[in-house]
Amino acid sequence: MSTAQPVVPVVGGMPDVLDRCRELVRPALVEAVRRLHPWVGEMAAYAFGWCEAGGAPAAAPGGKGVRQALAVLGAEAAGAPGRAGVAAAVAVELVHTFSLLHDDIMDGDATRRGRPAVWKEYGTGPAVLAGDALFALAVETLARTPGGPAVVRRLSATLVDLLRGQADDLLFATRPWRGPERVRPPEYRVMAEHKTGALLGCAAALGAALGGATPATADALDRFGRHLGVAFQLVDDVLGLWGDPAVTGKPVHADLRERKKTFPVLAALDAPHPAASRLAALLESDGDPAEAAALAEAAGGRAAALAEARRHVAAAGAALSGVPLDAGACAGLRALPAFLLARDL
Repeated sequence: MSTAQPVVPVVGGMPDVLDRCRELVRPALVEAVRRLHPWVGEMAAYAFGWCEAGGAPAAAPGGKGVRQALAVLGAEAAGAPGRAGVAAAVAVELVHTFSLLHDDIMDGDATRRGRPAVWKEYGTGPAVLAGDALFALAVETLARTPGGPAVVRRLSATLVDLLRGQADDLLFATRPWRGPERVRPPEYRVMAEHKTGALLGCAAALGAALGGATPATADALDRFGRHLGVAFQLVDDVLGLWGDPAVTGKPVHADLRERKKTFPVLAALDAPHPAASRLAALLESDGDPAEAAALAEAAGGRAAALAEARRHVAAAGAALSGVPLDAGACAGLRALPAFLLARDL
């Protein structure tokens, strides 16, 4: 298979392929948002970092564009030009942003990427409306493509997975820190695959499908993305406990204050270490989050989360083996896990 477009390796900790894919997708994403009601479109543009509240142009930090890159590389992996995956990239980016708008409301997170979250800037009701609009726009975007019902079905199944993962994530917060009803790490992995992995897998699979890949190839790319998504979520958990807010754009220890069950804490609680019982007692008494983070690290939670992330990165790479993929695009796909695992740790 010929290379659809050369992929530049990681430079300075940031794969140039992410920049290339964002530049390819941006015009179509802007055009899609323009189809929304002007007020709703402004909230969407604010969420993407394109404007300030009120509509003044801005260049606020946006996302890394991993989902966009997966869709474009999925098309290139099938031997098609990257533009064949643009509609898939737009759809998954719209879904991702919808999920962030609603997640921030449900989690009570007041900031996103160093700025007030949409619900804090515009109000809860308007933010819900904007999220709903992005959800609907994503489905419409794919319905316009030659892929038709097949790609819409794949996106719809992914949305069900995503909502299932979010439901489990919210329910985990109501369960105890220890005892038979506690959340165990295997349950968390399933939740993370649904909440985070499903959309990354969908991005790569949709791009491949629109690029003319066989269902078997699209499914292999879906598995790749799902494992990548679990690794991504695990690294996010680590950054939430021990990351620098100036870099992550979110307050440190927010997950502990919200009683969210994250993998490093769950792994620490299961560890045969004296710090585990002290951590459980502290969490049950709503103690100091900074002390809880220190105990979780002492009990091995951080190391366990990073080791688990590495296992999923290896599984993601294995999913690409034995599948007829374009060599250049496959190199780009394989570069993404290393970048995600290394970010700001």
